[in-house]
Amino acid sequence: MTTSPALPCIAVTAGEPAGIGPELLVRLAATGIAADLVALAAPEQLTATAESLGVPLRLQPYERSAAQRTRRAGELRVLPVPLRRPVTPGTLDVANAAHVLEMLGLAAEGAESGAFAAIVTAPVHKGIINDAGVAFSGHTEFFAEHAGRDVAMMLVADGLRVALATTHLPLAAVPAAITPAVLEKIVRILERDLRVRFAIAQPAIAVLGLNPHAGEGGHLGREEIETIVPVLDRLRARGLRLIGPLPADTAFVPDRLAGYDAVLAMYHDQGLPVLKHVGFGHAVNVTLGLPYVRTSVDHGTALDLAGSGRADAGSLIAATRLALTLVGRQDASLRDPRDAAGPHEAR
Repeated sequence: MTTSPALPCIAVTAGEPAGIGPELLVRLAATGIAADLVALAAPEQLTATAESLGVPLRLQPYERSAAQRTRRAGELRVLPVPLRRPVTPGTLDVANAAHVLEMLGLAAEGAESGAFAAIVTAPVHKGIINDAGVAFSGHTEFFAEHAGRDVAMMLVADGLRVALATTHLPLAAVPAAITPAVLEKIVRILERDLRVRFAIAQPAIAVLGLNPHAGEGGHLGREEIETIVPVLDRLRARGLRLIGPLPADTAFVPDRLAGYDAVLAMYHDQGLPVLKHVGFGHAVNVTLGLPYVRTSVDHGTALDLAGSGRADAGSLIAATRLALTLVGRQDASLRDPRDAAGPHEAR
């Protein structure tokens, strides 16, 4: 008798409990996605949320030793993470910051140990975690620090891929943060994961300039001349297909986009407004460089929608589907000698 293979085990964190994350997770569970979905959440909140939405939900306890080979819509395994205080939808409570951080820590530990093939995250509220006295700049930085890896952030929507050289920084801090070492590291991570995870044999990467018109020959800034061009030239000499630095205002013209597999923007609001214009509500945030797959929604906690039943789960569903696609390729790096560098190694 042939035994069917186990489903990929994907951890899904519920995010800020006062936001829309629990509703998104319940709606995700209602789909027929062929994955062993493990919710890191407060079970009683998921049950109450499902009842308020009128959505059938069957919760089962998570046990690592019990591999799931089938899953029906509405089924969800749960790794319980207790709330510190009862939740009022839409109202943040600093006490529950610890609940959020425990979810993320358990997800990271499970992925690093191999228990979870991927992590999918619902949105958290950075402000309330910082208000609790914990320096927190985002999921990307949290998982990078936990794994001890250098990472890059990339968002994906409708065939457009936009990665970031810097993430959650004030605009005034961006120029100093784009050093040759940082830029080379990010380009290498991006190129590697496009090959390994996205199965693009020789990815073409468009690199944007930092300044208007990519510096206009030094008249509008010298970062392109002194930092970006030397790094790109050095990496091109090693076989990477890099285009640029390009002026950001024309790089996203459709005819030009057809020639790239991804765009590397220098800062958060240089590249993401374009991507979110194209795909908001179904775009996916991917953390590149981790030893496991991690995807996330493209939006925030939407406190104004919490408890209303009107939250759109499209981005969380898309993030889970993309995680499933990427999981099948995550061991490919073990077979590619170009990817032998370890954690925090720029190569």
